[in-house]
Amino acid sequence: MNIEYIHPADQLVMFMQRIYDKGLTTTSGGNLSIMDNDGNVWITPASVDKGTLTRHDIICVKPDGTIVGPHRPSSELPFHLSVYKMRPDLKAVLHAHPPALVAFSIVRRCPNLDLVPSVRKVCSDVQIAIYDVPGSDALGEKVGRVFADGCDIAILENHGVCIGAPDMFTAFQRFETLNYTATLEVLAKKVGAIHELPKEAYRISDTRFHTKMDDFVPHSHSSEELAARRDMIKLIRRSYKMGLFTATHGTYSVRLADGSFLITPFNFDRAYLEEDDLVRVKAGMKEQGKIPSRAVSFHEKVYQKHPEIKAILQAHPVHSMAFAITDATFDPRTIPESYILLRDVKKIPYEQVYLEPELTADAFSASRPALMIENSCVVVTGESLLQAFDRLEVMEATAHSIILSKEVGDIVHITDDEVEDLKVAFHLKDD
Repeated sequence: MNIEYIHPADQLVMFMQRIYDKGLTTTSGGNLSIMDNDGNVWITPASVDKGTLTRHDIICVKPDGTIVGPHRPSSELPFHLSVYKMRPDLKAVLHAHPPALVAFSIVRRCPNLDLVPSVRKVCSDVQIAIYDVPGSDALGEKVGRVFADGCDIAILENHGVCIGAPDMFTAFQRFETLNYTATLEVLAKKVGAIHELPKEAYRISDTRFHTKMDDFVPHSHSSEELAARRDMIKLIRRSYKMGLFTATHGTYSVRLADGSFLITPFNFDRAYLEEDDLVRVKAGMKEQGKIPSRAVSFHEKVYQKHPEIKAILQAHPVHSMAFAITDATFDPRTIPESYILLRDVKKIPYEQVYLEPELTADAFSASRPALMIENSCVVVTGESLLQAFDRLEVMEATAHSIILSKEVGDIVHITDDEVEDLKVAFHLKDD
């Protein structure tokens, strides 16, 4: 989806609906704006239900200050205008009050940007904007000062967050990513000692392999391939709604009978992916005119080493990742389903998946269908796409239940003898 072809009013409705549906704002909280090429500022209205906005509710503020629309503009218009004045390169502003970021706002500090590599890439800097009365010119000046310093994200003391960007999708991506790391930091503190990445370590994950692959032109699409595209899109969209993915991070792939595989594309909004956006990879070449996920080489190596694996899911579910960024051990011997589906989940060093992908691919086995990559992601595999997705869901549910249990009492794990009974009853293979 190219938002350049979507009217500003429709963009504001679309992204506010996403923010509201994900529980990241309330009926009366938050506001969005876009400055168009003529200098008009399109902004969400004051005192209108954010869950039922339509394009007709959106207000247009002309360069001369004339207001066009059926409602009053958001009371936070002053700091929107201040951001545009201080930073002419920014054309979208997003303000909201998601609980995790409000938690940081009310203790007046910024979330950690170095827990997983994607955060520092998307949110390069975050600063604090000093508190003032909401809707006041004084608050506008204080928020404007943060942006005048070249920062695109401000945590507003006791108020929430303000994000500027060249377009609304980028603003939303920064918002979603910052909220993710804020939530992750809060959960990780319940689990163990946090291990953050060195500030420049995220660069290890940068690769150009996915852009330099040779192209091939597919001359036909088998029924198997079309079915795989359909099923992948359904589960990718479900994964986004469930919070297993963010807008641009998370990779699914499925192997086809001829040895080729389908994989999610690079830097596409997961909420709006279509079947033809998926990239087919065959014999080290990519489908012409498309760019696959940066993880394409790793997925290819897993398929080469493990013919029984038919699907690979690489994701960042927040409860599971709380274990991946701490010294805590993730032990799925909680309920039978968790052990049966996940078995022995090994934690792999952060650098290994990028610098030694073949060694990481070797780590999978019959008794180890899932891995945690320190400060990066979780990877699950399956003999089918549905089995892999089930494992991902179960991993996240298991991690969530372990974190909740810390408020209840000490975990009593399934014993070794009980594990052996499960292996016999469910025909579980050992390596």
